[in-house]
Amino acid sequence: MDRKKLLFIYNPKAGKEQIRMRLSDILNTFAKNGYEITVYPTQYAGDAIEAAEKMQERYDLVVCSGGDGTLDEVVTGIMHCENRTTIGYIPAGSTNDFANSLHIPKSMVKAANVAVNGKEFLCDVGAFNKDFFVYIAAFGLFTDVSYETNQQMKNILGHMAYLLEGMKRLPVTKAFHFKVTYDGNTIEDDFIFGMVTNSVSVGGFKRITGKYVELDDGVFEVTLIKIPKNPVELNTIMAALLVGDIDTELMYCFKTKKVIFESDEKIPWTLDGEFGGEQKKVTIKNRKQAIRIMIPTEMKKD
Repeated sequence: MDRKKLLFIYNPKAGKEQIRMRLSDILNTFAKNGYEITVYPTQYAGDAIEAAEKMQERYDLVVCSGGDGTLDEVVTGIMHCENRTTIGYIPAGSTNDFANSLHIPKSMVKAANVAVNGKEFLCDVGAFNKDFFVYIAAFGLFTDVSYETNQQMKNILGHMAYLLEGMKRLPVTKAFHFKVTYDGNTIEDDFIFGMVTNSVSVGGFKRITGKYVELDDGVFEVTLIKIPKNPVELNTIMAALLVGDIDTELMYCFKTKKVIFESDEKIPWTLDGEFGGEQKKVTIKNRKQAIRIMIPTEMKKD
């Protein structure tokens, strides 16, 4: 009888490089559960996209380990395929927002066990022009912090590194003018920050995306923050986000399955914490329940 085949794609530099100390235990977990394993350590940005796309159809399960950016690459590669292999995820990054949303254990060995013994969950995926994202597409304040923050600083400080780096930007915060179209509605305004999300946490903070978030409902949560007129308004915005109490006078918040952003200038975006390019027009669509990802057999609701 042929053994089940598992492709293990991991980023050896993610987080505090802790996977080096857990690799043997992770592989042992896979082997004990009857899998023939192929191990693929990524070598450069985008490597996991290529590996997942070229190799995934030969395997019964693709497990990836790294930060949210590694998961993003694997999902992107698999989304390029017609027949999509189920994904397991072992979080090893600094914040692991998406893993937290799915209640995947922080322990790498426990997460490996979930990957092979959990249950399949049909999860939404974001289509961003011709690209994809797993849980967030964003622009403006803080959004370039994750791919500009020094990796060593990330490893030591975790999500606090993003905050410290982001706070340096406040005196020179730039507003971006957008026309935003969704569900027959049009908004035109200046924003310091915007995010389209499918996650219960961003940057390690829960509830920042709003209440009643579901990862398989076919809609995104959209938050657009207007430029504050004074420091008091800026503090109000930050406090509202941190406690999950959205102040609609200073921001727009809505749910939608499709949203279009248009601007006269090219504006940099981030997708799952990695650079998503500079765009004048962005069309974001929710690909409802497009991938299967392994989660704990009993996943509590927040």
